[in-house]
Parts: sequence; structure tokens; C-alpha cells
Amino acid sequence: MRVVIATESFPPEVNGVAHSVLRTAEHLVRRGHQPLIVTPAPARGASSPAHTFGPDATVLPVVRIPSVPLPGYPQVRLALPSSRLGAAIAGHRPDLVHLASPFVLGARAAVEATRLGVPSLAVYQTDLAGYAQAYRVGGALGAGAAWHRIRTVHRAAARTLAPSTPAAQDLTAHGVPRVHLWPRGVDSLRFHPRHRDEALHRALAPGGEVLVGYVGRLAPEKRVDLLAGVGALPGVRLVVVGDGPSAPALRAALPGAVFLGRRTGEELARCYATLDLFVHTGPLETFCQTIQEAMASGVPVVAPAAGGPLDLVGHRRTGLLVAPRDARAVTQAVAELAADRPRRVAYGRAGRADVTARTWEAVGDLLLRHYAEVLAEHRGETPPVPVAPVLPMTPMTPMTPVAPLLPVPAEEQPA
Repeated sequence: MRVVIATESFPPEVNGVAHSVLRTAEHLVRRGHQPLIVTPAPARGASSPAHTFGPDATVLPVVRIPSVPLPGYPQVRLALPSSRLGAAIAGHRPDLVHLASPFVLGARAAVEATRLGVPSLAVYQTDLAGYAQAYRVGGALGAGAAWHRIRTVHRAAARTLAPSTPAAQDLTAHGVPRVHLWPRGVDSLRFHPRHRDEALHRALAPGGEVLVGYVGRLAPEKRVDLLAGVGALPGVRLVVVGDGPSAPALRAALPGAVFLGRRTGEELARCYATLDLFVHTGPLETFCQTIQEAMASGVPVVAPAAGGPLDLVGHRRTGLLVAPRDARAVTQAVAELAADRPRRVAYGRAGRADVTARTWEAVGDLLLRHYAEVLAEHRGETPPVPVAPVLPMTPMTPMTPVAPLLPVPAEEQPA
């Protein structure tokens, strides 16, 4: 099968879209298919080396389209109109066009696919309406315009794949048709409890504090500022791993935190496994890959009861879900688990058990079933019998909001 993957982001960028596209393309090659990646070019002068993988150092073919920085967030690139896009798609002679988090480049790729008579499949990964509000782009009108754009692009696709149950429900509620579930995988060999480094723990928490960490981009929509109360808890040391436009403001807002900057590969796996507790604060996650990576590392999780985390975190089984955008609830949850090491250990083990079957291989094969069904429908054939995802997810029914945590009794507060 020949597949064009039009993606708004690709390595060397570091985010969920770039990572999932990379792993998807690698899986296609391993299964004998021929992907072509089309993505915005990085800033002039920035390095964009060829991506190789596997024992044979297979090179993934990538076409980079001229781009400009997103105003206010230059790390994000927006593809400019270019004949290179149409030429790349037509030249690859695809059976299917895969639109990864389509908005600008993806919308144009959808038009090209239609012009060529090729079916397209859209993967929803970014809460663009929520981002419009977080960045105050047009206020409520900005969110409405974002949903209009999402509907327009996704209605042109043969089907839309959502990464979580809440994301699928949100899309359907806003008029996007033909929505199916396609979650994300995690490398549970790379992210593993055995990578815990006690020497690193002592260096980060020399007083024996409970090590609480956030991993991810430092940007307004991630609401890392909600961790100010966590950083002030006695017996707790806050660690922040990542980089982004909010880094300077967060360093000022979280004076007691240790900022490690961006970490990747084995170093990132070691950071995860060395944590005693992982906390995520972003209320706009359609999935949240960092939660899966923390769970694979055997680390309990505190996360907002919104979006993707609702599928991932078993409340009071693998972690605690708290009211979104509620700094007090986050602080209370961290205090509760910081005071209870046996429960942290139990939650960490349960979380690890939950994610070990969610391999990128299993997720990739599920995607190939979606491809096969789309192609069969396009040809007017009877599609293969749909196979339900075999990836265990936290039960999502009924989808009732999780109440804010009750105040932690004084006798349970960390000493």
C-alpha cells in the first residue's frame, strides 16, 4: 500500500503529533508498505536530518513544504501554499492519504486527495478550539471558527480517527461524521520501572523529598502554573522536564522547582522512572502520551478529569483525577499521595499493568484495519468485518465528571 502522510508536525519537533506520525510511518515500512511524509519545513538554517530506523538504517522519505512561524509560538510552523504539496502527493501515487492533525497543510492535502480521486483518512489529535481560547485568539468566536475549520476538513475525509473516547464524543457533538476510535501506543520497554536511578533521585531531592514531576511542553494551554502550590508542599520536590514559550514565566512562578529542560531517549526514560509521582495539568489533551509513558514507567499519576486522561487514568486505582484548572485540587491530590507511599507503589504497578499491551505494533495494526476498511468502501466493496480495539483502556461509562478531591485530613498531610 502506498500512503501519503500529511502532517502539521514532524521530528525534529517534539510533540504528540510528531511522535505518533514517526511511529506510524515506521510501522508501515515494517509491514511492507510505502509511506511518504509531507510536513512543513523548519526555520531557515534549522537542522532537519533524514530519519533512519531499524537494523538496516531505513530512511523515511520526507518532503518539507516552505513554512512560516505561528505568531506568538514560533516553534510551530505553518505550511505556505506551494505546488510542492500537490506534486509530492501525485508523484507518490498513493492508495490513501493520511491527514495527521489536519488544519493548514492537512486541509490542502485533503483537497489534493479529492482532486486525484484518492480517499483520505483524518486523525484528530489537537484541541484547536481549546487552543484558540487558551491563546485568546478571537475569544468565543475563535473557538467557533476553529470548530468550523475542523468540521470542514474532517467531513471531506472518509473517516476520522479520535485518540480517546472524550475526543470522539466531542467531535460527534460538533457535527463531525464517521468518527472511530484509534488510541496511541507506548514503548513499555523504553519506559520501564527498571530505569529508576536512585543517584538521580538523591541529586534532585537531597532531603529525601517525594519527587513529583511534570513532563511536556511549557506552553499556556498546559497550565503548568497550577503546580505553584505543589512546589510549596513540605516534603515534596517539584521537577519540570520540557521546554517552550512559557519557560521564563514558569521559572519565576515556581521558584522551588528544578527545571531540567528538554530530555529525550534513554535520559527521558530515566527521568520518568525516577519520579515518585507524575502530575499533568493540561485540560485540553485529546489523549496525553506523557501519562502513558509515566504509567509504563511504573509511576502513579495525577491528572485533570477532562479529555484523554479520562481514558487513561483509573481514579483511585492508577492515580487520581481532579477538577480541571483547579490548582487547589491538584495540590490536594499530590499531598494525598505524597503522604502514602504504599498507595503510590500500588497505583504505579496497576498503571504499568494497564499499558503494557498498548504497543505501537498493536496500534499500528489497528490503523491498518482502518485503512483497509476505507479502501474497501472507496472501491464499493464490502469492508472487512470491523475489529474492536484489543487495547485495554480505562472504562469510560458512564462519563460523569469526577468530583474535586475532598480536602486532605490534617493527619494525612505529609510531614
